[in-house]
Amino acid sequence: MVRAELLEDAGEASASADFFRSPEFLRAEGTTHSLRVESDAGTVAAPLLVSEVDGSELFDATSPYGYPGFAIPSNGLSDALSPEDIDFTGTGLLSVFLRHVLGADLPLAGATARNLCLLSDPALPRKSRMSDRQQIRKNLKRGYEVEFVPGPESGDAAREGFFRAYIETMERTQATERYFFSREYFDQILGSELTWLALARDGDGTIAAASIAVSSDGLLHYYLSGTADSNLRDSPMKNVIEAMIEFGDSMDLALNLGGGITPGDPLEEFKRGFTNREEQWYTSELVCDEAEYARLSPPGAGDFFPAYRAS
Repeated sequence: MVRAELLEDAGEASASADFFRSPEFLRAEGTTHSLRVESDAGTVAAPLLVSEVDGSELFDATSPYGYPGFAIPSNGLSDALSPEDIDFTGTGLLSVFLRHVLGADLPLAGATARNLCLLSDPALPRKSRMSDRQQIRKNLKRGYEVEFVPGPESGDAAREGFFRAYIETMERTQATERYFFSREYFDQILGSELTWLALARDGDGTIAAASIAVSSDGLLHYYLSGTADSNLRDSPMKNVIEAMIEFGDSMDLALNLGGGITPGDPLEEFKRGFTNREEQWYTSELVCDEAEYARLSPPGAGDFFPAYRAS
């Protein structure tokens, strides 16, 4: 039997030299614990946010946003672990929703395929649409410029410009509350040396579009971004993405643009115009106490996990 242990350490045991497990990111996300799993195949640890469960003495947990997954030792795991073999007794956990690292070997067997992520890989021929190239050139003639600023060196004006464009985008697209991150959240993550602000300024020097680029697990990630309402017609985000691809190329890193909200939606099709590779992303849904999970879960919850939170 493989033993699991829940550590109330704000994610310290799962921290690593990658953005999605960096101290700055884990603090911004409000990480409370690490889940450490020990076996003959090796020891892994994942950051978690632990919450109370109504009507139960047990707790449930979810990974922070993005692709944090498990911190895996440099020599890797000899075999993927079977969730059925993990002994959660003593952790106090009812269920765990785990977001895995993108593009890495899966440490847990039976993981669920989620979003298809789109990447621009410098090892493959570049891909772009003629219409996008024309828009990028047109913006350059209008005076648009893109600059990269290391996160810790970005000043208040740059961060405020990004934040304004980001919030306007979330309001415009009617994003869910989860995506309305605070200014304090961005200040926290931009303290990491694994972050950069990519800023597109228009001819007047105003920040028209911006994105946070982060380095994690061998990839450059297009993390969170936005376009100001006043510049939307110029599509300056195309210039930002093109610059991010070139920035990733300079570090020999593929740029992960993520995917759409739903398969084949306009956001996914937009990103496909810049990408030349696909990568499947996975999660694991772990039920740590089958009897208690069944007792709390209502009928008709469908595929929602955990089922007792479906309502």
